[in-house]
Amino acid sequence: MATTFVAIVFLNFPRLKTIPKETERAKLEALLVSNCKLKKKGSQELLYQYFYGYAFSISRLNTYSRDEAVDVLNDSFIKVFGAIGKFQEGKSFKPWLKKIIINTSLDNFRKKREKFLSLEPEAGTMQHIHSEAISLLNVADILRMLDRLPRAHRLVFTLFEIQGYNHREISEMLDIGESSSRTFLARAKKTLRVVLQQHENPQHEHERRY
Repeated sequence: MATTFVAIVFLNFPRLKTIPKETERAKLEALLVSNCKLKKKGSQELLYQYFYGYAFSISRLNTYSRDEAVDVLNDSFIKVFGAIGKFQEGKSFKPWLKKIIINTSLDNFRKKREKFLSLEPEAGTMQHIHSEAISLLNVADILRMLDRLPRAHRLVFTLFEIQGYNHREISEMLDIGESSSRTFLARAKKTLRVVLQQHENPQHEHERRY
């Protein structure tokens, strides 16, 4: 059985009595990457387990379902392990991992590009959103709200508003015009604004429905 994350922490940082803090965490991450480069037994599994939560959050943000997010995440780690020899030690691993995950999710989108590139919402999408569905705006609820957007609208929204890319960069990533990127963003915001208004006025929405 591969050494567990906790075992690695205490084997390499024997004085630690709790989960490592920032400095120790950086050392641990560097150790995990170094072991992967050296192809030590169990190193890939440990790296996967250690970064799984972070990697999944990035993947899920850029995909349309949990199953798709897991597929993108696994494809991303295959790329990570294939290219980890090129990773420059001394640099932070997370930004490199994040870039690979985003690029993999974009590749996944481009494979189905013709199906998803539509300026109009898909039939039935966001036509009736009950206030109960967004009564608590936690992470899961926000993801569900985003999932109701047409795929292209959602991807542009997350790339622009959450991950900080500009319209020129997004147009190059998705192979669309900058004007299309702006349109997708505007429509995504308009749709989400409706959802938020329903959340802010649940009683009004209830009376309107009945």
